[in-house]
Amino acid sequence: MGGAVFNAANILLVAAIALAGMAVAFPVGIGLALIVGMIVNYINQPTGDPKLLFSGMAFVALAIVLDALAYRRLPSQKESGGGVKGLVLSVLCGLLMGTFYLCVARSMAPNPVALEPGKLSPYTAMVFFSLGVLLSNFLFNTLLMRFPVAGPAVCYQGYFRGSPRDHLWGIVGGMIWGVGMTMSIIAAGKAGFAISYGLGQGATLVVVAALWGVFVWREFRQAPPGTNRLLVAMFAAFFAGLATIILSR
Repeated sequence: MGGAVFNAANILLVAAIALAGMAVAFPVGIGLALIVGMIVNYINQPTGDPKLLFSGMAFVALAIVLDALAYRRLPSQKESGGGVKGLVLSVLCGLLMGTFYLCVARSMAPNPVALEPGKLSPYTAMVFFSLGVLLSNFLFNTLLMRFPVAGPAVCYQGYFRGSPRDHLWGIVGGMIWGVGMTMSIIAAGKAGFAISYGLGQGATLVVVAALWGVFVWREFRQAPPGTNRLLVAMFAAFFAGLATIILSR
């Protein structure tokens, strides 16, 4: 179930990136997932100082608001009309992404490094998680191909027209993410599922998504004056949130 829920959220995230851009889809979608995921996983297994933990989530929520305000100032998004749809898809992605980790946690022992009868180890949980992603993809991806959020509908024949190099990069990306997910659920044995999930999602949000969207692809280069101050405040709130989450343990 965790693999199927994650797959649906990830497909929505890719669709949101196509409409709204990396610098917006990731902070809104994954930022919301961070908040939802930390709450549900803390309820499932209370670990860490709740005051510091939820203070860190508050900083992340502030960063999401600041990012959305900066995003609304982009002239291209106001003209295209895809901005609202992109934000809606990002929110839906965040709600689903925030619950998949709980499914994986429920399949494992409270201490993932200690085996328990009837529960999965982190490595076995990853096998079933990956199967959930693979099997559900035939449904979710087919629906999105038939009813795309942007561009014309496509069919599976187009997949085989892609070059082996393109497919290899997709496989490598999945392998990298799988290694990171395995490390995350192993680390939950010491940090707790809420903190381990929060740090994994938060690091992805800040280091990979927002920084690349802003500084590499320069998605805000045509933004009006004053937008840079919002982006600086957004990054400051994200880093403050991550630091506070770490201190909670």
